[in-house]
Amino acid sequence: MGLEVFIDGKFFPQEEAKISVWDHGFLYGDGIFEGIRAYNGKVFFLEEHLERLYASAKCIHLKIPMHKKEMMEAVLETCRINNLKDAYIRVVVSRGKGDLGIDPRNCSVATVVIIADKIALFNSEYYKKGIRAIVSSTRKNSPHSLNPQVKSLNYLNNIMAKLEAINAGVGEAIMLNDNGFITEGTAENVFMIKKGILKTPPSYVGILEGITRNVVLEIARKMNLPTQEAQFTTFDLYVADEVFLTGTAVEILPVIEIDGRIIGEGKPGKMTLKMQAAFRELTRTEGTLIFNTMEIGA
Repeated sequence: MGLEVFIDGKFFPQEEAKISVWDHGFLYGDGIFEGIRAYNGKVFFLEEHLERLYASAKCIHLKIPMHKKEMMEAVLETCRINNLKDAYIRVVVSRGKGDLGIDPRNCSVATVVIIADKIALFNSEYYKKGIRAIVSSTRKNSPHSLNPQVKSLNYLNNIMAKLEAINAGVGEAIMLNDNGFITEGTAENVFMIKKGILKTPPSYVGILEGITRNVVLEIARKMNLPTQEAQFTTFDLYVADEVFLTGTAVEILPVIEIDGRIIGEGKPGKMTLKMQAAFRELTRTEGTLIFNTMEIGA
């Protein structure tokens, strides 16, 4: 039996889940999205994800035709109807159906799509052994063009960098900004550890302040690991003791090689593994319940 997909207040079998070819999300990438995880019957940091979704919408003058509480219930119901306790949830809001012109005023109402399914971006072994990465020649879009806090539907910039990683035969690409500073991966935030200090790029270099990123910073503080949000370069990554990537889909993923340079001892570092364990423990305890106790026992 296939999945059920939420589109504008109704559920459709995945084979019948369709939007108009005149939708400006399809035609122009005019829209926003969130990727959210559910673990063991709880949606992880759901309120924070939806807060960011509505902030992105406000920034691009996109009116979401649902109140935040309605959206929250729709996310939970999408998991329920598909009987998913562990899932990756994609919430997409586009400008909606318009015409072939670019004028957003011709889109009368936004389109809302919610998909819940399984996801595995990397083999489970990579979390134990780490991945190899490159620094991409594709630069991150300038924050002067579009604020990176807007999680928009246009990911072509990131896809071009991902293609470089694929062509190089490695797991991921790390992107620089126009000034040559590290920003993020194609869909993840970047962290490094050097001499006992955890560092990650600040928002002003052109990154999305990931929710998992902020969780990791909080975990580090609880572990008494000093943290810094600071600019750093490719050189700093090459000589780091540990490097890892974070994101909703990838969680915490160790990086053991960049551009052929071995990171640290060429295996996931001790602090990276400790943070992985702490993060996984948090996913077991935090979240918004999908099913009530009566439904679980049914």
